Amino acid sequence: MMKLLIPFWTVIAVFAAYVTNPLARHYQEGQKITYHMKGVNEGWHYEVQANGVVKKDSDGTFFEEVGWSNMIFQGKPVALPSSSESFRQILTLDPNHKPSFPNIAQVDPRLVGPLTDMLTFYVDVSLAEKSGKLMEAGDHFYLKRGNPASWADGAHVLVGESSIDFDFTLKNIDRSKKTVTLLARHVPPEKPQVRLAADWMQKPVTDTPNNWVQIQKTHDAKYTVSVGKETFTDEIVLSLADGKILSATMDNLVETVERECSDQAATQCGDPSRHTIRRQIEVSLDK
Repeated sequence: MMKLLIPFWTVIAVFAAYVTNPLARHYQEGQKITYHMKGVNEGWHYEVQANGVVKKDSDGTFFEEVGWSNMIFQGKPVALPSSSESFRQILTLDPNHKPSFPNIAQVDPRLVGPLTDMLTFYVDVSLAEKSGKLMEAGDHFYLKRGNPASWADGAHVLVGESSIDFDFTLKNIDRSKKTVTLLARHVPPEKPQVRLAADWMQKPVTDTPNNWVQIQKTHDAKYTVSVGKETFTDEIVLSLADGKILSATMDNLVETVERECSDQAATQCGDPSRHTIRRQIEVSLDK
């Protein structure tokens, strides 16, 4: 009987192709990427454009340098300050490049949401890819995180924290369309790590411990203090060819109790009122 001899390196190449992480990003230095983002935040509508270019750091790792422009707020174009127009956000899906959080104190408040939402999508993909546990459609991975993320700018928002765990599912791999879909749910940890200064803030607003807190300074030298439960459901479609994000959606729900207080420690406050925040975000790659 004649044996079919297959070169060793051919076997290795075939095996490597089979086990390649479907979420892996393959960067090309100089590649330009443009995203269009639409958002609805409690009835407020906006659109904005993110223009990025792939760069290589001195250590050989890759990142995307992103600028924001062409903002439309409530159907009307708005002029962003020059400091916001020149601001560059650093994003990366390179597992060897250290991620960075943007200095949101340097940008127009209307850009804080878009910057942090885009970062959220990148963090979702990065954590899911690094796990190495999402290789086939239907694979699931729960990541206990808990470390609070902050959106406080130190001027208007004095405290803004959310503590979440990640619940990942590789929803679909469509080889005909050369896409992979990641479902990332952000859920309250068993023991959230947000700072809850006053006793009344400890009482759960819904069915889990409170994992979201915000203290805003008002114009009359008082404070709006809110606490509650935050969840995200993010669905992200990536290219199987190079791992770049093709589109993404976010459904962000925050169920809160808020009080008007005369002190930042939230010990001298008025009656509580319930408030629900609903944000829905869409991002698409400009082809």
